[in-house]
Amino acid sequence: MKTQISKLTLLFAALFMFSLSTDSIAQYNKCAGQNIIYEDSDLYSKDESVRKEARKKARVSISSIKLKNGESTYASPEINEEDASALRDANRSYRLELQKQKDGSMKEVRVERKKVAVDKYGNATSNKYDLAVDGAFVGKTIAVLHFYTGENFDFEKPKKALAEKGFGVYRWMNYPPTPEELREKLKKANQLWIISNSDQRLNAEHLAVIKEFFESGKGVYIWGDNAPYYADANYVGAALLDITMNGNLSGGKSVQLKDKKNKSGILQNHLITTGMNYLFEGITIATIDNNEHMTPLVWGSAGNLVTAVYEQDGRRAIFDGGFTRLYCNWDTAGTGRYVKNAAAWLANVENQKVVVK
Repeated sequence: MKTQISKLTLLFAALFMFSLSTDSIAQYNKCAGQNIIYEDSDLYSKDESVRKEARKKARVSISSIKLKNGESTYASPEINEEDASALRDANRSYRLELQKQKDGSMKEVRVERKKVAVDKYGNATSNKYDLAVDGAFVGKTIAVLHFYTGENFDFEKPKKALAEKGFGVYRWMNYPPTPEELREKLKKANQLWIISNSDQRLNAEHLAVIKEFFESGKGVYIWGDNAPYYADANYVGAALLDITMNGNLSGGKSVQLKDKKNKSGILQNHLITTGMNYLFEGITIATIDNNEHMTPLVWGSAGNLVTAVYEQDGRRAIFDGGFTRLYCNWDTAGTGRYVKNAAAWLANVENQKVVVK
């Protein structure tokens, strides 16, 4: 009997793992990882099932846009992720499509891609172009150590945006709880956000709790700003990610997609930048030190690194030198979408694990 129960337990666990992996993808919109959203974006979705269905409906065969050896080849309607990724990564305004001619021959034709509607800042409108679908994270809580509360920074706008995806918010304002309370509350949290002030308010015991939380696979967002408003950001960042920030630069501008031609901008085709072509950098911002363990995500208008992300061994974190983005000029380019995308990414659904006891 014990053997039978054990086998059933493992079977249900395996089925649950399969369900979890497919549900994880379902929590993302079809355009995940695409910056410029075109009406044919489903043809290049990261989700293979979405690509296949879209191509079946479109009844087209699309050529791969570039091969390493320079040769031209044609992909079937079941285009693979490598070819889909190539077009996404290029953010191209056209695709190459095979069309049957009157004489029965096939000819490669350039087809212009039509953008979906955009707002006045150039970002795709509608929540369906965020990384996550609305309500995907109902029941998940973001714990926030909110130390900088000056300039009427009440976290209400980020809280409202996060609620669209289902996230609840639990905050400690100005000062942290005891390490014991922090550990207890974090047991129910999906991720932790830390918004620094000019003086250090976390101690070694708090840090041990945060490190334990992070190493368990839970996401951490560390926010600082211009000097000296990065005391705890640097304290936690150095301990968890071996990274710090410094300095004080004027911002106040929106940056576009980063490419070889410009020194500022946002990283193309990262899940966090889904649906974004422009992002407000913040008012005054700090500069993040380069670190080989981190991936640059946002470069400010001065060319300085403002935001970087960490993704290793199933763990995710974001380190950011511009928390003014959370309450200054909120309604300018991209902030609401950025906050929602960042939280969805930190939820780390791709790396969830089931422990069978």
